[in-house]
Amino acid sequence: MPATEIRAADTDRSAVAEILGRALHEGRLTVTEYDERLAAAYAARTLGDLAPLTADLPEPAHAARPAARRATHGSCGGGDLRQAWRGYLTVALIVWTVYLTSSLGSGPGYPWPVWVVGPWGAVLLARTLSTRGALARR
Repeated sequence: MPATEIRAADTDRSAVAEILGRALHEGRLTVTEYDERLAAAYAARTLGDLAPLTADLPEPAHAARPAARRATHGSCGGGDLRQAWRGYLTVALIVWTVYLTSSLGSGPGYPWPVWVVGPWGAVLLARTLSTRGALARR
């Protein structure tokens, strides 16, 4: 089977969408062209459907295919972990602020934010430690 007839994965569509977004940001595509190509990217069934969408755009030298990044760094690399921690800390700050603000008038109540940020933080910490351990063993 020719490579162009291989079914496209969501990661393939996302990679094309990322290239298109970068091209829009750099001024290589108009908003209309971007919208048309993005719609075509998410409607693509095969790799052959995706190829023409970025054929006239330069591919950055530092850009690696998503599958290659996962194979090198695991599914949650250092950059992904930093982003996950930022999201966690943002949500934790918001949740605790809501709790503390609502406690001002009625006094401290049940600390429900623990159930929001506790398990999430535990899983994220375990993921961070296991990922760093795996990277250290390499």
